[in-house]
Amino acid sequence: MISKVPSNPHQTVDYRQKAAAAGRIPTNYLRRELGTTDKEILTSRVIDRSIRPLFPVGYFYDTQILCNLLAVDGVNDPDILAINGASAALALSDIPWNGPVGAVRVGLVDGETVINPTRKQMSSSTLNLVVAAAPQNQVVMLEATAENILQQDFCHAIKVGVKQTQHIIQGIQQLVKERGVVKRTVQKLFVAPEEIVESISRDEAINKIRLETEEQLKEKFPEAEPYEIMESFNAVSKDIFRNLILNEYRRCDGRDLTSLRDIKCEVNMFKMLHGSALFQRGQTQVLCTVTFDSIESSVKSDLISTAVRYVYLWMFFLSFPPYATNEIGKVTGVNRRELGHGALAERALKPIIPQDFPFTIRVTSEVLESNGSSSMASACGGSLALMDAGVPVSSAVAGVAVGLVTKYDLEGKDLEDYRLLTDILGIEDYYGDMDFKLAGTSKGVTALQVDLKLPGIPIKIIMEAIQQATAAKREILQIMNETLAKPRPNRKESGPVVETIHVPLSKRLRFLGPGAYNLKKLQAKTGVTLSQLDEETYSMFAPTPSAMHEAREFIGELCKDDQEINLEFGAVYTATITEIRDSGVMVKLYPNMTPVLLHNSQLDQRKIKHPSALGLEVGQEIQVKYFGRDPTDGRMRLSRKVLQSPATTVLKTLTDKNSIVLGSTAPESSTSQ
Repeated sequence: MISKVPSNPHQTVDYRQKAAAAGRIPTNYLRRELGTTDKEILTSRVIDRSIRPLFPVGYFYDTQILCNLLAVDGVNDPDILAINGASAALALSDIPWNGPVGAVRVGLVDGETVINPTRKQMSSSTLNLVVAAAPQNQVVMLEATAENILQQDFCHAIKVGVKQTQHIIQGIQQLVKERGVVKRTVQKLFVAPEEIVESISRDEAINKIRLETEEQLKEKFPEAEPYEIMESFNAVSKDIFRNLILNEYRRCDGRDLTSLRDIKCEVNMFKMLHGSALFQRGQTQVLCTVTFDSIESSVKSDLISTAVRYVYLWMFFLSFPPYATNEIGKVTGVNRRELGHGALAERALKPIIPQDFPFTIRVTSEVLESNGSSSMASACGGSLALMDAGVPVSSAVAGVAVGLVTKYDLEGKDLEDYRLLTDILGIEDYYGDMDFKLAGTSKGVTALQVDLKLPGIPIKIIMEAIQQATAAKREILQIMNETLAKPRPNRKESGPVVETIHVPLSKRLRFLGPGAYNLKKLQAKTGVTLSQLDEETYSMFAPTPSAMHEAREFIGELCKDDQEINLEFGAVYTATITEIRDSGVMVKLYPNMTPVLLHNSQLDQRKIKHPSALGLEVGQEIQVKYFGRDPTDGRMRLSRKVLQSPATTVLKTLTDKNSIVLGSTAPESSTSQ
């Protein structure tokens, strides 16, 4: 952890996982940790949101916190330890910070609240709640994923979590007391000077644009630094904004404290897409699309923290281009903000996705315009897009953001008054004290994220915010239901198709081809992919019905001359020699059969090195005995040598056929006649 006087103020948290911490070696080509993973970025954001509100107002000195994972047991998730470790490090340093904070994870297993559950317990938990709190039960940060649990159970879990954090806080406080830590004196806090603030009149703050006001201030205060003028203007604007809400119960756009902005919804925006929806709330507009693909295209994430490989059949991606906020900027890869907002919307929608859906689902949210809570708009739009695509979701999901404006006494210690704002604008988020985002169905909660700019707030305010957000959520769901109330009964005709194909073990080699050549050719020609389900069953995925039809024709053409006849174990058959090799002869028992090798060791009682020693020729018919198939590769086992003994045998005729079958079930076994 490092802190210094800034040239360009920068405060950041970086969490890093090392494969060696789990006793593993990275599986990439270089066998080393490469770029930052999504898990590391999301954990870094959680730590940052837990400690940032407790820095002094105006503290803009460069500060960096590094959390390196040194060892992991695979039983407990290390993110909670990282939050508490960062809190302890700041508390023990001389950096000014109004901590400490404590963090716990709360689970709900079989209706019972569990503090810091293990990975095994979390697999059966209906709640994953991370609580960070300050002394005196002040809530600092909340983040939750829930399986549509009831509001009263959710509120109870928050209260229990906040209470448990106090034990961690007391431990850190005792450690600080033993070390006798003395905080450094900050050279300068970057706050607005009072004399400049007093010179800005109310009329100027409301009626004139920022640039004109700043130019006047520069002329009046030529020695003032640019940041002092900007902060002074912001201080006056913020004061006017907050007083309007606290004293007159009015907001900057004319709404009352609990009103929603105008909402518009549309579905099936593009016919060729598997599913699409447009959701607009005020000046926030998102376009959500749904794409289906094969199970093989799912995300396979190697989580160091659990030492277990997970497969994600459900993905959510959020794109936030510069034009969404009327700005010009460089378009690069996914940044921390997009990743965090996308993860929140993904957590909101994941509980309603069916577990046995035959496709991998990818939902993309394109933010076309943003003025407040694009992540909650993405949750609403994503829910509509899933229903438009025909995904049998258990219920629709809606989300809303709630803000907070507070008033403290002159010393800044006691809370005197506060107002909660439903469906906040971007400016209300900027000038307010809280960004409270809640998503869920009509019955319960699926996701929660709470970020604060204050050192902490009472649990009472959190409970009121949940109640206010729940009422707004129901209102939004009613508007969404007017557009699309339930999932479409069928997927679009242009959507993908999945079928199963039964391949007898004896035909697997011919079906796959050398080096899986036939499968590669099938994919290159039709776009169809196959994945093996069991020893004789394959799942065939086609992006369109026409591609599936082409694949059927391809497989039919491949196997039309390879009809297998049921053979009786121990029976004698007439075989035709098709090829002479050094190791034996290739023979056929029936015309459409793929030739099999009859080895030199099975040709005669005598030991021979080449079939020519017996005078065998191509086209010659010989008698062979059938001994079933090799259990490992399905190859036919034949012998001519055993027929040279005096035992009598019965010659069998071949009629029934059994070949590769396309469809959902395997063919019935047939008998020889």
